[in-house]
Amino acid sequence: MAYNRKIEEHIEKYLAEDSNKIFFMWGPRRAGKTFIMRKISEKLKVPLFNFDLRSDQEKFLPDRSVLSKLASALPVILIDEVQNFPEATVALKILFDEFKVKIIATGSSELRRKSTDFDSLAGRFIEYNCLPLSASEIKNNLSVKPYEESVFSKFLMSDVSIYGSYPEIYGQKKSEAEKIDLLQNIFDTYVLKDIVDIYNLRNAKLAKDILVKVALQIGSEISVRELANSLGSNTMTVSNYLEIFIKNYILLPLPAFKTNLRRAVSAHRKLYFLDLGLRNILIKDFRPLDLRPDKGGVFENFIIAEFFKKVLNDHLHCSFYFYREYGGKEVDLVAENYKKEYFCFESKFNGHSVSPIFPLPHKLETINQKNYFNLIESLCQFSDVLAS
Repeated sequence: MAYNRKIEEHIEKYLAEDSNKIFFMWGPRRAGKTFIMRKISEKLKVPLFNFDLRSDQEKFLPDRSVLSKLASALPVILIDEVQNFPEATVALKILFDEFKVKIIATGSSELRRKSTDFDSLAGRFIEYNCLPLSASEIKNNLSVKPYEESVFSKFLMSDVSIYGSYPEIYGQKKSEAEKIDLLQNIFDTYVLKDIVDIYNLRNAKLAKDILVKVALQIGSEISVRELANSLGSNTMTVSNYLEIFIKNYILLPLPAFKTNLRRAVSAHRKLYFLDLGLRNILIKDFRPLDLRPDKGGVFENFIIAEFFKKVLNDHLHCSFYFYREYGGKEVDLVAENYKKEYFCFESKFNGHSVSPIFPLPHKLETINQKNYFNLIESLCQFSDVLAS
């Protein structure tokens, strides 16, 4: 099944408006960026240039005579894997400044790291994310009757918590074995090979071992020093690897909320997986949630990942934290909007109510298997205004 994606709404708006800012679509491999670009290419009847190919890279050398021909022939220029040719940054700047042509480019945000010229594009681009499917994207593509929503919500949460939501996994009918094999392939080729190659990491085994350790500690605070000691590595190396996984949409960081109240304490942050299918590949556990001792942590990870997807997909003005007191009491997720208003969420697999402990004025909700759709959607009203 081909899913309509949230980012396609942003692309349609971009194509309809007068702005010719460069439209960057960032995200991990296999999240559906190329599929979306092919749809646009077919609809607009324009080619899709792929910077994996040297022949396509050569069409974007910083030569005005070459670029003018591209701009005059194409109403929209589509580029896939733009980070593979960072030298094209200069050509993109010329196309924007001199030829006023619309450009949609996909890739990982590694273009920033690879190109010293990327800063020259400041003010010339907008950027959105294409991530693994969100729960709301899945639901919006299916005909779910109102009386089916409760059962559907529990089923969807369970399925995504076990196999994740990469389009190849969720968008096609596959057996359990086929899903696991595909997840292993995504992990081996993207998470390990691609990232290790991009960053010239010297120790692929250490990279995997770090992720396994994090996978076994979801819901808990991560001490980089303790993590490094347990792996026989140094703190700086482990810290660098973690930042690479965060930058490349593998891990989601949740920092501690700091106030000037002495009872709030935490020197560390929590780390969650954007996609739980990859997490389960690491720990080799695909049992139903009811049979798993980590079901509470898995559900917490599912909820936090969906909140992150909501903010990134909708460009919401919102930041996330967790909160812990000296006494050990915690708030799983604190949302803060740009007006310094607070919305606290406690994830409870079995739906028990909780008592407020967050020290500032706030709204508190218990989020469970049945109500998470509505509470995640409520973030739109809470988060100030949508970005344009």
